[in-house]
Amino acid sequence: MISSEFDTIAAISTPLGEGGIGIIRLSGKEAISIVNKIFKSPKGVNLSDVKTHTIHYGFIVDSLTRQRIDEVLVTVMRAPNTYTREDVVEINCHGGYLTLKRILALVLSQGARLAEPGEFTKRAFLRGRIDLSQAESVIDLIRAKTDQAQKIALEHLSGRLSEKINELRESLMRVCAHVEAYIDFPEEDIDALTEEEITQEINRLKEEIGKLIEGYEEGKIYREGLTTAIVGKPNVGKSSLLNALLMKDRAIVTEIPGTTRDIIEEYLNIKGIPLKIVDTAGIREAHDLVEAEGIKRSLKAVESAELVLLVLDSSQVTDSLDEEIISKIIHKKVIVVINKKDIKSIEFHLPESLKDKPAVEISALTGEGIEDLKELIFNTTISGKYEKEGIVVTKLRHKLSLEKAFESLNNAHESFKNREPLEITAMFLREALNFLGQIVGVVTTEEILNLIFSEFCIGK
Repeated sequence: MISSEFDTIAAISTPLGEGGIGIIRLSGKEAISIVNKIFKSPKGVNLSDVKTHTIHYGFIVDSLTRQRIDEVLVTVMRAPNTYTREDVVEINCHGGYLTLKRILALVLSQGARLAEPGEFTKRAFLRGRIDLSQAESVIDLIRAKTDQAQKIALEHLSGRLSEKINELRESLMRVCAHVEAYIDFPEEDIDALTEEEITQEINRLKEEIGKLIEGYEEGKIYREGLTTAIVGKPNVGKSSLLNALLMKDRAIVTEIPGTTRDIIEEYLNIKGIPLKIVDTAGIREAHDLVEAEGIKRSLKAVESAELVLLVLDSSQVTDSLDEEIISKIIHKKVIVVINKKDIKSIEFHLPESLKDKPAVEISALTGEGIEDLKELIFNTTISGKYEKEGIVVTKLRHKLSLEKAFESLNNAHESFKNREPLEITAMFLREALNFLGQIVGVVTTEEILNLIFSEFCIGK
């Protein structure tokens, strides 16, 4: 069966498994009539006649066997005031997997098609209810791991990023109109004032787009989080640090070196940044095959980490093993964690190779300095662009489109400054306009749409 955007689609919209409520959602011109065939109301309600945005009690009944499947509440929402701007029906039933599966099978047998991943949101975009950047923010809202990530996704869904992009596009269209007016009337020379205004406006647009590009790294951290590896030689307190950051006993802590044999992963929220914390096995010469495999995995985890917490023992002088570990991570973004502040017995000196790295003294055992470490992690990774600008770009697709728009504007500026034919300047300006349009979906392709919505879960 070839799918069409005009089909009536259906899917389970709640997570599978046991739960108080499960929802089957339908969207399309046949949604109400399809559910009406399998819905039986004690009061004889006909769903085709009910008002929009109303809820009705009854039962889902197999039309062939006359068997009741479940007791339900059915919500009817008529176009255009719905999520997809089509008729939408939601069947609220009990949340068992078998019940949901049987009701969905009944709905499909009556003529609905199983929705593709993200198809409900895709229809909302195609019907003009939301633009493409708003549609993409839906999945970010679902996957948000911290309050800050959720806040940014919600702002994008409400259209803050779209407003900014559309504002830039409108300004750029005015510049295009200026330039193309002189192309249409070549006998008119561009006066000095107009020439200066065009140059200034192109430079202003470059500056605005540049700010959005610069904010991407920060936005990406809020959206995707930061993979952080805790590394150091055995028995310096790596597992104790993990437990202190998580405020629970997640890792086994003993005085025996090499206790941690495999990497341990946990998520931590630090001032809105989702940190994927990886506690690695102590790096040293392995004493057996199991430990060797653990160290091998540790080195692999360190290489893929975006931030490294290097733990040093302040009660001991750094040695060749510390130096060997430092040589493996010195090229990374590193925070030096000087542990065992509570039992410090010598005057500890930071190795020369780490002098330019941010450092903090802590006691993982007592918790002293842990809040300072969290503050340092935040300040080391976040530049404050979101707080300053009030908006950040979080998706690579948006960043790439902005970079292309910036490059086109730069080419337009050079062309205009060098007095090349205005047609060339206009061409670069239209290029920039198209790249900005790709972000909000004014300019798009089916391939891009399929790629974006394939990330969504079925039912959204």
